[in-house]
Amino acid sequence: MKLDILAFGAHPDDVELGAGGILAVHAARGHKTGIVDLTRGEMGTRGTPEIRDEEARVAAEILGCEIRENLCMPDGMVSYDHESQLQVARMIRKYQPEIVLMNAPTDRHPDHGRASRLVEEACFVSGLHKIELEDEKGQLLAPWRPKSMYKYLQFYNLEPSLIVDVSAGMDQKMESILAHTSQFYNPNSTEPETVIASKGFLDSVKARAVDWGRIIGATYAEPLIVVRHVGTDDLMQLK
Repeated sequence: MKLDILAFGAHPDDVELGAGGILAVHAARGHKTGIVDLTRGEMGTRGTPEIRDEEARVAAEILGCEIRENLCMPDGMVSYDHESQLQVARMIRKYQPEIVLMNAPTDRHPDHGRASRLVEEACFVSGLHKIELEDEKGQLLAPWRPKSMYKYLQFYNLEPSLIVDVSAGMDQKMESILAHTSQFYNPNSTEPETVIASKGFLDSVKARAVDWGRIIGATYAEPLIVVRHVGTDDLMQLK
């Protein structure tokens, strides 16, 4: 299956928090989208890998994604070594996305920055013709390099280079986040408190989307950092 947009996240729920609105609005327009999680989030304070697997599956359905896969890399130890690059490159060749989304370049969780570098470098590796990679059936995968790469913002307020109107997909974004019931605010939970499990954190997700939307005259928006320069031949198409 060829995808239009493939979003990578270090952990289940990273993509929902940073780019859930983007995936929702593009899926609604008929574009094929998908998510690849690098880890199962097994080092998280709350929940279990099995619970998180099911939460991730439900969240992807809410966002209208065609696929969601997990590379089962070790949580808390995401690396951008060559073997890890090949794992990610295999996903890029398998789904041939035009656009790849990835974690923020630096963030509160160290895995996020490492995952960002890993995916960015894997996008280049995926296009190298002398690197041979096979799919699950042993068939060679053709080299592929996405046309565009963007990094979504997460815990830190970094300076974006592009802001996307996600007003039409904000309800789905919040619903997909809440699908991760073990991780976010639940007044009936008996698990330990965490930063992201507070009610204030959930409120901040929506408040930040409102503030980014204000900047471009939209109700809600999500910011992106452009990996490569963006070009156009028609300035009138830019808002």
